[in-house]
Amino acid sequence: MEPGMDPAGAFPVLERELRAALAEDERRQREGEAKLRALRQGVPDYGQFREIVLASHLKPLEKKDRLGQRRNVLWNPCAAPAQTAPAHAVDIPQELIQLPGTAAEFHRDWRRCLKSGTDKYQFLLELGGEALGRIFQADVGFGLLGEFLTVLAENIHPGDRAAILQILQSLAGTGRFGLNVALLSHAEKESSQDLFRKLQSRDGQAAGQGEAHPIENHLEKETEEERTVVELMKRYQVS
Repeated sequence: MEPGMDPAGAFPVLERELRAALAEDERRQREGEAKLRALRQGVPDYGQFREIVLASHLKPLEKKDRLGQRRNVLWNPCAAPAQTAPAHAVDIPQELIQLPGTAAEFHRDWRRCLKSGTDKYQFLLELGGEALGRIFQADVGFGLLGEFLTVLAENIHPGDRAAILQILQSLAGTGRFGLNVALLSHAEKESSQDLFRKLQSRDGQAAGQGEAHPIENHLEKETEEERTVVELMKRYQVS
């Protein structure tokens, strides 16, 4: 609890953080058990292994759920109240009341509220590399790294080069990053290669286009970003 904070007001914050931590621990345990179960079953390829792990949160239907009983459920679990804050400068779905601060909150928003690749791309940019690195400090989580690379590769804009490099740098500093890279599927590895090809292209280097900077500063920035791209290609095992 921060100094000077009202103890009564701190309880909701502490409760929220505790619930998020418990949910994240539960997810890690669930995915770990799913991985062991997939190995014991001797799944023939990585695709089936990945599907088993990603579906680990699903539970079999109980008898009462299969009898066609109508249930009152919220149509959109991420729906915001009637009065919402003005849209962000970067367009992200307005169902998101606030950006996530924990891995559990990120998983919730990523799976439920973001339906298109464009939404997910803007969401990553809005969070930024620093926040993503903090959220996933322990581990990005099974399957997410490949999804990030795919979304970035399919939606990259020339002016976003610096922001994307910061995101890639922060993710590369998370726990068990090497293992997550090794577990990328063939399609995800191709997306990673495609992303770095675009970052190296002239179109991908247009981040400073139209800005009134001295030519020396522009060249220095471009050279620094090129070194960053080369270093990140090694980290992401892109040849």
